[in-house]
Amino acid sequence: MTTERRKLARRNFSYYMRVMDESTGNLIGHLSDISTNGFKLDSPKPLPLKVDFRLRIDQTGEISNKSYMSFSAGALWCQLDQFDPNIYNVGFQIVSMTPSDYDIFLKMFNTYGKQINSR
Repeated sequence: MTTERRKLARRNFSYYMRVMDESTGNLIGHLSDISTNGFKLDSPKPLPLKVDFRLRIDQTGEISNKSYMSFSAGALWCQLDQFDPNIYNVGFQIVSMTPSDYDIFLKMFNTYGKQINSR
């Protein structure tokens, strides 16, 4: 059994939000878990580690008056989903984000993030 190394609170993500590669427009995955400095994606393919991705998340009017936010994030880990063999879970850490986009990210965390119950 692994020891949890995460220091910041994380939350399950309750809203189906797509994360795209900003340069190609290709779908990278969907948010499934969020913290104040990173997130977990459900991805249809494994992603390389220790590579910074330039990502884009389209926004709804509920969270922001901007139509999207863009930022850099690095994949820290990638593993096959324990329940769905066609999905990879990928953990990302935010590398670079403008202060205004970070405000939007925090709004996403507070609006769509559902508290994970402690054991």
